Amino acid sequence: MTSNLKRFFGTLVTVVFILVVLLFLGPLYIVNEGNQVVVTRFGSIVTTHSEAGLYLKMPFVDTITTYPRLVLSLDGDPQRIPTKENQYIIVDTTARWIIEDPALFYQNFTSLNNAYNKLSDIVDSSTRTIITQNRLSEIVRSSNIINDAKADNESTDEDTKEIADLVNVNTVNELVTKGRRELSRQMTDAANRLVPEYGIKIIDILPRQVKYSDELTESVYSKMIKERNQIAQAYRSNGEGKKAEWLGKLENKKQTISSEAYKRSEEIKGNADAEAARIYADSYNKDPEFYTFWKSMESYKKTMKANNATYSTGMDYFNYLYAPNGKR
Repeated sequence: MTSNLKRFFGTLVTVVFILVVLLFLGPLYIVNEGNQVVVTRFGSIVTTHSEAGLYLKMPFVDTITTYPRLVLSLDGDPQRIPTKENQYIIVDTTARWIIEDPALFYQNFTSLNNAYNKLSDIVDSSTRTIITQNRLSEIVRSSNIINDAKADNESTDEDTKEIADLVNVNTVNELVTKGRRELSRQMTDAANRLVPEYGIKIIDILPRQVKYSDELTESVYSKMIKERNQIAQAYRSNGEGKKAEWLGKLENKKQTISSEAYKRSEEIKGNADAEAARIYADSYNKDPEFYTFWKSMESYKKTMKANNATYSTGMDYFNYLYAPNGKR
């Protein structure tokens, strides 16, 4: 009885010890929320788990590889890419992606670092392919709001329209048929065609920054300066034209006023001379002798001042000046 009891307790202790060892070695593992795991045994995939929970594994044999089930991000390297017009720009992109099939992902990459390297090449290639097929305006703009605003301003501002005609340049930018959002979608589609075999899905690829290359920057600045100078010269020419126009109007008005004033003055002078002649005629008719005397006196006032010496007074002109009785 005693020996059987001892064997029972010995067996119980052994079982408990084995259970403790097994528990210590970890026959259970936890998949946390937001993670997914791949279980491998001797390098071969046994199973995968994408739901959070507690799972069993074979100690010493099974290996647990954990991957995130959340959205991941990838910042691409800035690339110098030619546009459709062969103008070089520097494009810096960012992408969001997820691991859809952890088994395929494990088979192709094993680690996230390996996936980042491959995915970076795919994103860069897709970006370059789409950029080189489109014009610069499609890449840097998303709508035609600039053209619409300019059209509205030109339709209501005659001076702006006149300046635009003088400048003789196309002030309306190229129409955008796709825009940056559409190009981002095309980049994403192009990349997604290359990644299904890796157990990956790319959510989107977005140009984080678009910059002109050094040579294009210089060209753009030169073009802007040239256009600004053209517009400035157009404003100056327009101003000179307006000035000449108003000076011409002013001179015409001045001539019109002067002509009207001269005509009016001549009319007044003619009327005055006629009235003076009438008055003189009336005076002469009343006393012809006095009229002759008065006109002679007025003549003496004017002529005698200009003469320093008189050599003869025998002329009839001096009848009223030297005759004792006032007339010879």
